[in-house]
Amino acid sequence: MFTHVRCTTLLLLMGLILATDVFAAERIWDSELKRYLTEEETNHAEVFMTEDDAVKIMLPKSERIRKEVIRLSQEKKDVIEQRIGWKFPEESFELYIGETDDMIDGYAMVHNTIGKHKHMTYMVGVDAKGACSNVELLVFREAKGSEVGRKRFNVQYEGKTVSDPIRINKDIINISGATMSVRSISAGVKRVLVLVDEFYLKPAGLGSDTVASKKSEQGIFGSIFGN
Repeated sequence: MFTHVRCTTLLLLMGLILATDVFAAERIWDSELKRYLTEEETNHAEVFMTEDDAVKIMLPKSERIRKEVIRLSQEKKDVIEQRIGWKFPEESFELYIGETDDMIDGYAMVHNTIGKHKHMTYMVGVDAKGACSNVELLVFREAKGSEVGRKRFNVQYEGKTVSDPIRINKDIINISGATMSVRSISAGVKRVLVLVDEFYLKPAGLGSDTVASKKSEQGIFGSIFGN
């Protein structure tokens, strides 16, 4: 009988220890607040719009919208990482393509990048020439920093191309108290632009390499003819 009680007590203690370890592993320390986040803060998720609604905003005039999966070989992944300046674990991405007749209107891609502690979900639109056309925040999971979803902030991404830095203190204005979120979404926008450039624009002869070559030629002829 005593042996049975001891075993039961031991099992209860082991269960309590395991539960405590799991809880501790899930706790998130905030260096600015100098405390662990509460359960409410950890589980926070603010939904701004659905993916379907975002696609309609990104590609409003397209007659057809199709979805493709971009799969990265290691070689292509290395190229993209080198161009954006950071490594990432993803090996594939889903992309929406808007079409009217036989013309491509633009592209849209859902991205998940880490803000301060957790991933945020947003969609980046790209026009047919490779410029960012829009950014819409879908889900924000941090307790602070959702200002990145406001149009007065993310409008500054519109018109950006792969040739732009898209970095804080370069061509992106920061939001006080949301620096990590701003850095995250800026990095995501840059990656989307590079992915579209590598997989769609370059093969069609519309990529950044073609644009750079044309500018170089214009510069040469301008210097020759004094234009």
